[in-house]
Amino acid sequence: MILICKQIIPEGYSGLTLYPFIFLKEACQKNNAILLNHEQIHLAQQKELFIVFFYALYVIEFLIRLVVYKNWSTAYRNISFEREAYGNEANLVYIKKRPRWAFFNFI
Repeated sequence: MILICKQIIPEGYSGLTLYPFIFLKEACQKNNAILLNHEQIHLAQQKELFIVFFYALYVIEFLIRLVVYKNWSTAYRNISFEREAYGNEANLVYIKKRPRWAFFNFI
């Protein structure tokens, strides 16, 4: 389910996925197939890791990468979940063919 909610999305980001919802900053973004595909990849990741484990791993990996890179943006872009999503967001059939545990390929 896609919801529009500016308040929940951090500055500099367009969307946020909190299973089972995709939050977008602007209503016009509902037509952005690449953004929606990116967020649907996150939905698949969250479902695969029973939601709670996804968030735990996401935060742990982000903190490790933040220590390594000492830069918020670089750390965020190098989280394995984000690398999978950004690397495949333009492939609009990826979600249908996505192998299970695919994010491990991006560690």
